[in-house]
Amino acid sequence: MADAKVIPFDDDRSRGGAAQRPARRRSTGSRRGALGEAGEMGEVQPLPGRARAQEDGPVSREEEPQEPQVRSGAGEPGGGLERRVAAGLAFLRRRLTGDYDVDDFGYDEELTDQVLMSLLRPVYEKYFRVEVKGIENIPAKGGALIVANHSGTLPLDGLMMQVAVHDRHPAGRHLRLLAADLVFVLPVVNELARKLGHTLACAEDAERLLRQGELVGVMPEGFKGIGKPFSERYKLQRFGRGGFVSTALRQGVPIIPCSIVGAEEVYPMLGNAKTLARLLGFPYFPLTPTFPWLGPLGAVPLPTKWTIQFGEPIPTDGYPAEAAEDPMLMFNLTDQVREQIQHTLYKLLVQRRSVFF
Repeated sequence: MADAKVIPFDDDRSRGGAAQRPARRRSTGSRRGALGEAGEMGEVQPLPGRARAQEDGPVSREEEPQEPQVRSGAGEPGGGLERRVAAGLAFLRRRLTGDYDVDDFGYDEELTDQVLMSLLRPVYEKYFRVEVKGIENIPAKGGALIVANHSGTLPLDGLMMQVAVHDRHPAGRHLRLLAADLVFVLPVVNELARKLGHTLACAEDAERLLRQGELVGVMPEGFKGIGKPFSERYKLQRFGRGGFVSTALRQGVPIIPCSIVGAEEVYPMLGNAKTLARLLGFPYFPLTPTFPWLGPLGAVPLPTKWTIQFGEPIPTDGYPAEAAEDPMLMFNLTDQVREQIQHTLYKLLVQRRSVFF
């Protein structure tokens, strides 16, 4: 780690890297899918045609019996429920026995798909009613870097973007978000972030994920974006030093701009208690119309209507290898990505009829 060259994505993110990654945990046995576990609970009934074939010799293709059918509950209407219960019990058994896999970053795909996404999906679909545009701009395979604006006092926009990619992309791809070091020092939040596939916002981790063909998401505004006052909503802050562009150039992956509308209004930040923020070790302490005046109730976000639009990819594979060290090129590409996101934000705001509907 001491010799690795780490390029921060913005001024607020950690310059660390793999030092805070947990060691890879290996599963204690083979991993079996939930459907396989449920199938073992069923009762296989032989069909009469197969018995006749054994007695009378081979049958013609027209008379060839169908494959045996797996039945749960002897064909009763509750068979589907029994399969779900069996799948749930199989999932719990794997969790209790350690028969599941996590990667070197702590990402738990099974837990994400079956539990964490299920918890986030009602917020995505029913509360924020997220509308997704341009999902076809995300490649079906291979590495790509998704760059988005950041807002909303709390980083809910990153989670909603992750659900959008997971649920709406035809290939069902997973988005690996780069997060600030503060996320990985908070109890509970640290473990959940790792399970969801988040990792530190540093060039080393980002390049490793891109080499593995993963989708990587970054929000270069950092705390400057989510901590800006409500009066500056939808005005992009500085995009760090262009480290994300350098990473994309090194790996030759496309950069996909992403614009998110609706997150700015979930916690209208009217003020910042800077003294209290320093005492707590936070980058800011928000004062909103409801927080901290209403206590825990004030932490409930407003049910705004969201739109997430993925723009056309900006290719980087046509540049020479030394392009990643060209500061002028990095500045130009960073400015191009930022301008494309800002332009799309303004367009979406003009099209929006209401903040809540």
